[in-house]
Amino acid sequence: MPWYGYFSEEKGRQEAGLIVSAFAEKKIEISVVATAEGWIAYMYAEGQLLVRQPYLEEISEAFRERAQFSVIRRVIRDIVLVNVTFTGGKATRSAKATRGEPAPPAGAAGERRQPPLLELLDDLETLFGPSIATLNHVATTAGNGNPTGCPATEPQETYDTNPYPAVCPEGGEGVRVYVADTGLVKSTVSSTSWLNTEVTGDADPSVAVSGSPIKIQPYGGHGTFVAGVIRSMAPGAEIEVRSVFDIAGSGLEADFVPKLYAGFGFGAEIFHITVASPTRNNNQMMAFQAWLEDLRQRKGAVCIAPAGNSASRHPFWPAAFPDVISVGALSSDWRRRAYFSDFGGWVDVYAPGENLVNAFATGEFTCQIAPYVNEVRTFSGMAQWSGTSFSTPIVTGLIAARMTRCGESAREAATALLAKARAEAIPGVGPALFPGCEGDECRGRRDGGRDCGCGCGCGGNCGCGDGCGGGCRGGGRHRHGPMSR
Repeated sequence: MPWYGYFSEEKGRQEAGLIVSAFAEKKIEISVVATAEGWIAYMYAEGQLLVRQPYLEEISEAFRERAQFSVIRRVIRDIVLVNVTFTGGKATRSAKATRGEPAPPAGAAGERRQPPLLELLDDLETLFGPSIATLNHVATTAGNGNPTGCPATEPQETYDTNPYPAVCPEGGEGVRVYVADTGLVKSTVSSTSWLNTEVTGDADPSVAVSGSPIKIQPYGGHGTFVAGVIRSMAPGAEIEVRSVFDIAGSGLEADFVPKLYAGFGFGAEIFHITVASPTRNNNQMMAFQAWLEDLRQRKGAVCIAPAGNSASRHPFWPAAFPDVISVGALSSDWRRRAYFSDFGGWVDVYAPGENLVNAFATGEFTCQIAPYVNEVRTFSGMAQWSGTSFSTPIVTGLIAARMTRCGESAREAATALLAKARAEAIPGVGPALFPGCEGDECRGRRDGGRDCGCGCGCGGNCGCGDGCGGGCRGGGRHRHGPMSR
């Protein structure tokens, strides 16, 4: 397994090893870069770059004595996937450690070197500038090996037969949500009351369809759980869950971005992208950025993604894009940031993401990550799970529910909810949204003869006054705590 840097936590090596091994079965070599603290900094496909095609001939000429570049395929617009074959020539230079990356292993003469592909990319950026070529990064639902022990990586058994947060009686009727995830456990969908209509998609390849007992592989059931949380908030929403991240809950940027266009054909108004990953030098994902430019042409549509589970301030992608609604996780008491949640000014909103309960798979799951390695867990269609992957569908569902309640586009509903979240921000955490079915005022709607568009959460019992400062009649307000189970 190729490594650059060293892991201080066994958990980080285990998580990376799971992903690297899964890609190896597909004949794809993945390299892993660790931070100086021993976390996973980023992962990428060895020997591949994403390159803007108009520059490819000039790049090939500039580095012709060092490497050969051959186009594998076009990814999106003018961005092509290129195979890089090193031919010798110019010796690799000494590497300068960049922020967020570890010092590379020492060479024979005591020099500190990094892999040839990263050195080539450094030199390419020096000559041509940034945003001309990037690594083909791995995007993943995993916790990226942080030392806090992110609980989002493996599901827990539960005796609950009802979801938490609970299913709302209505909301989201006719709204179409495209979910890029691991696919669906179709036997669970057909037997689950809040999923068995208007929820379609690909089969989840990480859950066996036969056998005794049925085997659940790592990250299996993830897409089903996410769809279940969305439907709990918006039971009328139409959801399509695609198996986009089908290699240990992960996918390469060059592979997953083209698959997002299926959501256009579905007529999606909300694009729910379930991964969060760091990148080299915190650079934007170049192919995803090009797809976002096409999404902007879909009037009123929005994209939403989890902030990530690495307890990090560094931006994770695609959530860190300005056009993407990024969601962090609150702890089980709904008053603090969950200890695993990423954070920072690039995170737009936080929602409950710890110890949620929803639809899963039926079968046996063998834990792969410390401290529960080889522990066998048995599931019967439900699971308890934690992570920003599950706080995010709460927000997606709230957006869908508001769309039908207020007659708004996804963008309008998201804007209103984020304004409400800022008004109800938790000190020391940030803007927050909470599960609920009671509904908020819609801008322009008159309740009790007074126009209430301030997002105070009072329903039809608003006493805002002209300055939106009067609060709710009788002192009522949206709850800042766990719902009754």
